[in-house]
Amino acid sequence: MSLSEIWAGFKANPIAAMARWQDQRFLWLLFGIVSVALVLVAHSVFQIWLYMQPCEQCVYIRFSFLVIALGTFVAAINPKALFFKLFGYVVAGYGIIIGLMFSVKLMGIHAAVHSTDADGLFGVQGCSTDPSFPFGLPLAQLSPEWFQPTGDCGYEAPVLPDGLHLTGLQGWLVDVYTKADGFYLIPSAHFMSMSECTMLAYCVMAALMLAMLVCWLVTLMKR
Repeated sequence: MSLSEIWAGFKANPIAAMARWQDQRFLWLLFGIVSVALVLVAHSVFQIWLYMQPCEQCVYIRFSFLVIALGTFVAAINPKALFFKLFGYVVAGYGIIIGLMFSVKLMGIHAAVHSTDADGLFGVQGCSTDPSFPFGLPLAQLSPEWFQPTGDCGYEAPVLPDGLHLTGLQGWLVDVYTKADGFYLIPSAHFMSMSECTMLAYCVMAALMLAMLVCWLVTLMKR
């Protein structure tokens, strides 16, 4: 089926079209692939290549994206089967909800530590080097490179080892983010911090998954 035919079917009956899509693998796989890709970029690009150390809330956000990936990949095994579908909605939904909570907390910490009001720093909590993952999972012990916080919340600026000299694109990006005092989607304008970017990702996922769920339930009731 071509893209034009898919779009025509969606315009004709968006609820039925969305209900059909959530019975297929591509949407579930898309959620999972994007979630895993975001974790890989955070670790391999920002942490390893650009020397931005992850904070406590950052590793929690990584965990939440992997929870989303788990739910959606299991659902993609057979989205038409009730067990796999419900597993996907419940587990991925849980991952989105806790991810939103972690992002909101990190946004608050980021705003406080970058505030010119010194009083804003008082009462800021949620930045420890001893993380406590849901269900007591010992992820920091099992995989410290991925889940052990080594940075301060709200400060995503690169921290370079002594004597390290960078050139090329790596050096340019490190210089950009150092001058911006952390990650921003548009560093020169301080537009969209890391926590705001993850919040946007969770909101898009939540909207799409809610639409899938609602359309599926409406179709079931019509039947």
